[in-house]
Parts: sequence; C-alpha cells; structure tokens
Amino acid sequence: MTVAPNEGHHAAHTWHEARQRAFDVAAPIPSGPVPLGAALGRTLASDALAVQDMPHYASSAMDGWAVNGSGPWILNEPGQRLAPHQASPIVTGGLIPPGAKAVLRSESGVITTDDDGLPVLALGGSAKPGEPRNGQHIRKAAGEAAEGDILLNAGTVLNPAHIALAALAGLDQLDVLGKPLVRFLLTGSEVVTRGVPLPGQVRDTFGPQLGAVVELLGGIAGEQLRVGDNYEEWIDALQDTEPTLDELTPDEPFVEAEPPADVVITTGGTGRSGTDHLRKAVAELGGSLLIDGIAMRPGHPAVLAELPDGRFVLGLPGNPLAAMMALFTVGAPLLAALGHGHLEEVGEVPCGTTIDAEPGRTRLMPFKLVYGLASPTQHAGPGMMRGLAGADGVMVVPPHGVQLGEMVPAFALPWGKALPVPKAPEDKTRKVAPRQQRKAPSGPVDWSALDA
Repeated sequence: MTVAPNEGHHAAHTWHEARQRAFDVAAPIPSGPVPLGAALGRTLASDALAVQDMPHYASSAMDGWAVNGSGPWILNEPGQRLAPHQASPIVTGGLIPPGAKAVLRSESGVITTDDDGLPVLALGGSAKPGEPRNGQHIRKAAGEAAEGDILLNAGTVLNPAHIALAALAGLDQLDVLGKPLVRFLLTGSEVVTRGVPLPGQVRDTFGPQLGAVVELLGGIAGEQLRVGDNYEEWIDALQDTEPTLDELTPDEPFVEAEPPADVVITTGGTGRSGTDHLRKAVAELGGSLLIDGIAMRPGHPAVLAELPDGRFVLGLPGNPLAAMMALFTVGAPLLAALGHGHLEEVGEVPCGTTIDAEPGRTRLMPFKLVYGLASPTQHAGPGMMRGLAGADGVMVVPPHGVQLGEMVPAFALPWGKALPVPKAPEDKTRKVAPRQQRKAPSGPVDWSALDA
C-alpha cells in the first residue's frame, strides 16, 4: 500500500479494514435493568410481565353510585358493604365496595325521599329502563391483563406508550439490551464556546454536536469534560476517577456520578506534535492501540485504543469534518458492536463527476444528489462543516478514483435519509409475446356456415 511519505505508519489500516476492526474488537454490553425514565428507545432483553392483575381491583368507570339490586336504593356510607337495595356514592376509578353489583351513572339517578321522608336514590334524568344491568360501568379486576401475562415482548424498542404500560403495571425497571455510555474529552486551549472567536481562536464545534451524533449512532451521550493542552490534564481526565465521600470537603455536595463509561471520545491530540498527548497517555495507563491511523482523507490520524479497565478510547482529529469522518468510520461500528447491533453494509451511488486517483488512501467526500447523481459538495475541507451540513451522504472514493457515472461506495448520514436503491439495469431485449395458437377442433367440422 502506498502511503504519503510524511505519514509513516500513521496509515496502518485501509478504510474497510478500520471499520471491520472497530466492530470486531468490541463485545456486546450485557443486558441489565434500567429505570423507566431511562428506558425510552432501549430494546427489551426479556419479556415484561404483569406482576399483578391489571387493574388489580374492580373500579368504577363512572361518577355516580355503586348499587346492589334494583332501586330505589337506601343510601349507605361510601366504601361500606352494600346489602340488597342499598347504594353509596362513588367516583370514577373508585374501589367497588363489597356487595355492589353495578354502578348507576350520576346523570341517571336522583336523590328523593321515601314514604317516611328518608333520602333514597331512584332512577331519573337520562336513565333507561333496566338500568343499571349487573356489572354495568364496572371495570373488572384483570380486565387489561392477568398476573403473569406478557405485556411487552423481548426485542421491543420501547416507546412512550410502552413506558406508560410498564408504569401502569407497577414496574419500576425494565431489562434492556446493553448500550454504550460515551463520555467526551474535549481539548484545545484555543477553543471558545461562545461568541465570535478572535484570531488564533476557534469556535467549539464538538460540544454542540458530538453527543447528538453518538445518540443517533446508538450510544448514550454522557458528560463532557474540557481540558487544556498539557499532559497532566490528559492523564487526569482519562483516568476517569470520581471523588469518594471521604475525598469531598464538608461544603461539597455529593452528587451521584454516572456509571463508568464504555467509550471515551477525545477531540484533538491525535497528531504527532508536542501538544498531542493521546498515545503517550494511553501507554502510561497501560492501554493498547487497536487502530493507529487510517489510510483515508480526511480523518487519517484517528486512533482507537483500549484501556486495561475495558474502556475504549476513540481519538478524533481536531478538525471538525475530519473528526466526523473518523467517527463515522470507527465510532459507528464500535458503538454498533457494543450495543448488540450489526455492521452496516456500505451502499452505492452513481458518481456525478470524474474523481482522479490518489494512490494509497480512500477519500471520504460528502455529496449531494443532483438528478440522481452524487456530486461532491463544496466547502468540504477538513476544518469545514458547510459541505457536510448540506450533504445527502458520503462517498467512499477508492484510491484508484472513479469515473463519471460509475457506481461508487457510499453511506448515508446518521441524521439523513437512506441511500436510494440503485435501479437494476433495464433489459432492452425486445420481448415478443408468443402468438396465441388456436386449438384445433376435435371431431367433425361443420362447414355449413360457409354456404350462407
């Protein structure tokens, strides 16, 4: 493989090799319970069962009176056992008292008096003959589910209605497939997070977008930590230590920390200058480099490492477009593998221009679809984002280049539409329908019609 002279071993893997390696080095995170508030969008690892009948008691479906037998009814205190011809007030959702056979709606009853002047409940208003029938307006226990029924099947991707159903069932947690928690180590003393940067400064592009992209790729976006360019800050940040109760000063409130990260994504520090500390920090912590550079542009300095505690460290280049290309190439397969996913297949699009060869490395080019052809976007330098912001996908241009109209590998953006499915080549061979043959008549032929 031909490599640019100044890159040395920095381009150890081809683009396809790097993708596959990032997927192969990770094992799926084990399943486990999560609180309902954190379960949205997660995938159930096991069936969710009703732990009791739903509802677990008979209740009223209406405001009105619980009644026993036919009216008129003698009024009783709410919640007391009802003898025949007794009634007691009840509200929607209220517990059906012992002895009650039905619920009379408030608009179907009137309070009147009997011959002795005592208050009684009688039919009135909009009541219909025979109202209420036995069981009318009563929500029976187990009407929605019986104890032990399967409410949600394993493999369900949980939506808000699923979460509500689990809560209604009395569940506080759901067992879901593992999903990688990602923390971010954002570096660069020249980076500003607000306003217009001065000469020598750059505006932060990673803080506002990396967490969202990680979520789209199947990860959980955790905390962001900003550090300068000195080595001690790198080491402290990568050690991922949290203060214990003993280490906190009396005036410091204790805040429950996030669980340990599965992946740490760093920005910058992947080059070879004196302020690029990633490789040295990984080595000092006893980690190993799994990917040390990729033969691609932009994003070739990307690094993937693993620390002794099992955390992966994905080092993204400091330029925004280069970082995104590295994230798509290495981060997407890594997060898929950790999250019980699969390695996405690379699609194809017809190229709308001729792209010259660049031996030794793959080029990742954001493209726009124009009349069905993929044309590279403008403003697609390593430090730019405008070209990616308006793109329909990314072409994976092989080192030997591509010709106008030729199919070129490509992938969709995590936030965009799927790539169009290439049309099968049209068969231009003229198909002639076979001439319909008339079946010869059987038996003697009647020729008399010819004499008419």
